[in-house]
Amino acid sequence: MRGLYLVTPNWNDTERLLAATDAALRGGATLVQYRHKDSDDGLRLEQATALLALCRRHGRPLVINDHLDLCTRIDADGVHLGGTDASVAHARRLLGPGKIVGASCYGDLALAHAAEGAGASYAAFGGFYPSPVKRYDFVTAPALLDAARTQLHRPLVVIGGMTAENCVPLVARGADMVAAITSVYGDPDPEAAARRIAALFG
Repeated sequence: MRGLYLVTPNWNDTERLLAATDAALRGGATLVQYRHKDSDDGLRLEQATALLALCRRHGRPLVINDHLDLCTRIDADGVHLGGTDASVAHARRLLGPGKIVGASCYGDLALAHAAEGAGASYAAFGGFYPSPVKRYDFVTAPALLDAARTQLHRPLVVIGGMTAENCVPLVARGADMVAAITSVYGDPDPEAAARRIAALFG
């Protein structure tokens, strides 16, 4: 797991969402997380199903934010869990060894160690910078990645206000993936925006 980790915005317009995601995948996005915090169940099912088909065409995995039931219903490639969602251990038992189980670890190495021990596929740290999407009550120090790189044995994902410019020092410190929402979906050319971040990983 390496490169641009694309996270979807809260868009109700499915065609717009698919078009922008398709462009970002052409630009080199490695993985897509479907995240829509304001959707009802019907729209969430519609969008997740359509995104899964799109990701299949591109040969890229789709993970579902929070909703384990949706992940299993459509047979997505995995799930991403926050601190108040189902436990990593429960998700791993339910999904089995072949699926992705990601864990939000915020700025806490202890959480990352626990997630790794419970079977997480990767640890996501953040936010590092102010985000237009999610308000963080803390700022994660870039130096955390130095410790995480030496202590953990899973890929490291960084999130929180990521752009192709400000994520450079985090990649240099060992981030395996950069999670981005606004810097890709908010760009008039999502394909070019994705390519700029993907290029940081060669």
